[in-house]
Amino acid sequence: MRILSRALRIGAAVTVAVGVSVGVAVSAQAGDSPAGFHFGTDSWPVSIPGKAPYVNPVVGGNYGGYIGMAGNWARVEKCTTGNFLAWSSANSAQANTDYSTYHIGIGTGVYWYMGGPGVDPHYNGTTTEASNWGAAQAADALAAMKSLHVTYPVVWADIELPGIAPAPDNGWNSVYTSPCSGKVKQAYVPINVDRAEFNGFASYISAHSAYKVGVYSAASVWTSIFGTGSASLIPSTYEWTYLPETSNLKQYPYGWCLVQGKSRTCAQFFGGQTSSSKYALMWQWSGGGGVRNAYGDFDQIDVSRMG
Repeated sequence: MRILSRALRIGAAVTVAVGVSVGVAVSAQAGDSPAGFHFGTDSWPVSIPGKAPYVNPVVGGNYGGYIGMAGNWARVEKCTTGNFLAWSSANSAQANTDYSTYHIGIGTGVYWYMGGPGVDPHYNGTTTEASNWGAAQAADALAAMKSLHVTYPVVWADIELPGIAPAPDNGWNSVYTSPCSGKVKQAYVPINVDRAEFNGFASYISAHSAYKVGVYSAASVWTSIFGTGSASLIPSTYEWTYLPETSNLKQYPYGWCLVQGKSRTCAQFFGGQTSSSKYALMWQWSGGGGVRNAYGDFDQIDVSRMG
């Protein structure tokens, strides 16, 4: 994700020394290793060269997947700003060809760019309404997916603080006078209300589809919204993190770490999880916000954990 929405990303890379998670054996190519991992892209179009089976530009390795935006709360609410749809039909088709014809990667997955309780047009401060708002967005996501060729079994809830109009925090930390107004009427959202919305989204997906639920976020943003207590914990929810990141595509990751000489800058998961969790699935390691590269968003995908 993250072209328009990542411009003011908070948080910074942290260098830590941790073990690398290695998945079960899947044929690995140069540039997407160790075995079980593949590289892919997300959101806005990335130019994928050559013929099938496709390979990633610059970083090499088989093109292992595409994750696109199925929809956006601001688009549903008909806001004049922030209503972008980051989707590439070409990349989706290329990823699906590699997946279905050559048995490479995951094919196409999707995320829903979520609005928090503060941009709910019916906000009243209750957990019941927040849950309803989450369920409504889940219903919109499933409806949008019917027109897309989705092969990946996880639906990602995109929970972030984008720093753009009409709601710089997407309504997770502030309540607005109306979804598209950009005017704050309450400078906080109770943590239990935020969590009720996510629970409503997750419950609706689980009850109305065969898809599993995942979250795209980062540790710094996650704690800003959900704190560090019990409401922040998601021990059985799939995760896709976007921190740390690099603009250097020659420094692509091995396992969950960018190797820098003798040190390793490693993926930071959130909500009580680490890279060793079986629910840690993806890392957007380059391409968003202040660490953009010349091509687009690049992701590392642990294919073996959802194989």
